[in-house]
Amino acid sequence: MFFQQIFEEKLAQYAYLIGCQASGEAIVIDPMRDIDRYKEIAEKNNLKIIAAAETHIHADYLSGLREFAEQGVKVYVSDEGDENWKYEWVIGSNYDHKLLKDGDKFSVGNIKFTAAFTPGHTPEHLSFLVADGAKSDVPMGLLSGDFVFVGDVGRPDLLETAAGEKGVMESSAKVLYQSLQKFKEMPGYWQVWPGHGAGSACGKALGAIPESTVGYEQRFNDSIRAATNEQEFVDYILDGQPEPPIYFARMKRENKKGPKILGNIPQPENLTIEQIIGQVRITNSVILDTRNRGEFMNGHIEGSLLSPINKAFNTVAGSYIREDESIFLIIEEDKLQEAVLDLIRIGLDPVKGFATPGQLKEFAEKGGVLFTTDTIDFAQTEKHLNANEAYLLDVRKKSEFDEGHIPGAINIAHTRLLERLGDIPNDKPVMVSCRTGARSAVASAFLEREDFVVKYVDDLIEEWLEKNIEH
Repeated sequence: MFFQQIFEEKLAQYAYLIGCQASGEAIVIDPMRDIDRYKEIAEKNNLKIIAAAETHIHADYLSGLREFAEQGVKVYVSDEGDENWKYEWVIGSNYDHKLLKDGDKFSVGNIKFTAAFTPGHTPEHLSFLVADGAKSDVPMGLLSGDFVFVGDVGRPDLLETAAGEKGVMESSAKVLYQSLQKFKEMPGYWQVWPGHGAGSACGKALGAIPESTVGYEQRFNDSIRAATNEQEFVDYILDGQPEPPIYFARMKRENKKGPKILGNIPQPENLTIEQIIGQVRITNSVILDTRNRGEFMNGHIEGSLLSPINKAFNTVAGSYIREDESIFLIIEEDKLQEAVLDLIRIGLDPVKGFATPGQLKEFAEKGGVLFTTDTIDFAQTEKHLNANEAYLLDVRKKSEFDEGHIPGAINIAHTRLLERLGDIPNDKPVMVSCRTGARSAVASAFLEREDFVVKYVDDLIEEWLEKNIEH
């Protein structure tokens, strides 16, 4: 049996390539959209991918299942859950596929899989029991998707907070509670192979260890330990869940209806700064600047968004770029491919061109106009507030804000600003703060593009909070 976990750091996502070395056949579980990465691993190990499966309709990235289906690979998807959460692109299609119910079995060579219905995170969620049939038909582990993580369980609120179904988070939490009762009955020696690790927005306390066992999670997973009675679990699991990025709703919709076929990875062309500015003026486009926040604040093209190439790149881009906008990047050329892959994984395909920071510097040296953002610290912030000269927008998560904040601050998480622009007053400048200045930097750039007068607070909040905490 061949088994490889494939980690995508920025989205903290695990996919799995599992193969039968006797038959040379393999399956991919929960693939991302750029499927060549999985095919290359299979080829290096003398395997051919003949099947692909998915644990549930994902919210944080575009699935690669349809890419595989287009290439004749058989796909396995859930047929559980209610009528609103079915794989619409699969049902009734000509794709080679099988719709799975609880207890359904299928094989890839000698490897045997059994679908286990584990709803709560989503209504249709499946986990897959895995058995190495060359040794035994007894399962050795559980591909748990977003059901059980190392140290946590999949959050049950996303249908409401991300997909917009009102009033369902509590009922989803109750469903998850029932699924966890089944988990508590599973053999402790089974391995647990989760769909995400630390850093994912699909839970609130995920561990960084890539795998676990059922027995260990039964004993030490705080969310599972909280499932002693239904109401205690519901209260525990819904408390403190972070605001999901706004693009999650789009991912849910597209993965349900069918992601657009990607085909080849976009290859944006190198353009001059003047060409990029010209394109942005006449097309529905956005400039995404990937430099560090200090460089950006000291000089950028008017209306640019900021998203440094770091672990938050997908989240920021997905939260601020509208799905119908074309994208032009300011980026070092050796980072271009990385950024393009990050963007297409969340469905932001039209990356039309790029220029380097060096080109931007040359543009400014030749007299090109760059714009700066007014940068202040918390001492200046307090003076502006006391003089009633500006509003303060705190873009931390609500749970952070509730632990302590500057009096008078408005709280909107930086990942939800696009949908809540109407909640931000614009008759005075807006001072934008967070904990360290990283989230407020990208939020400041976004608000400037939306015509707010912005003062970026580049400071650490802890010292101020120690003096004057409001709960």
